[in-house]
Amino acid sequence: MKRVHVLVAGRVQGVWYRASAARKASELGLTGWVRNLPDGRVELVAEGDAESVDALLAWCRRGPPLARVTGLDVREMAVTGEFTEFAVLRDV
Repeated sequence: MKRVHVLVAGRVQGVWYRASAARKASELGLTGWVRNLPDGRVELVAEGDAESVDALLAWCRRGPPLARVTGLDVREMAVTGEFTEFAVLRDV
């Protein structure tokens, strides 16, 4: 099991990044959340099988078709098992 906290920079708001990330995470069987930040980045926390988390990170580097990802800050965290689904949260 693996848990990551990710900050995604670039043109990632207004391009369906959150919804697409949530869909991809759910397809991979991951739990966690994704939200927009006031500074234009997207923040997400994902937890699950290490291989699936790595697959989501690979997707995050590209994002959906209209996104232009310029940076990804990834930090591994302790697995908590606190989530039951992958959710899109309201903006901060």
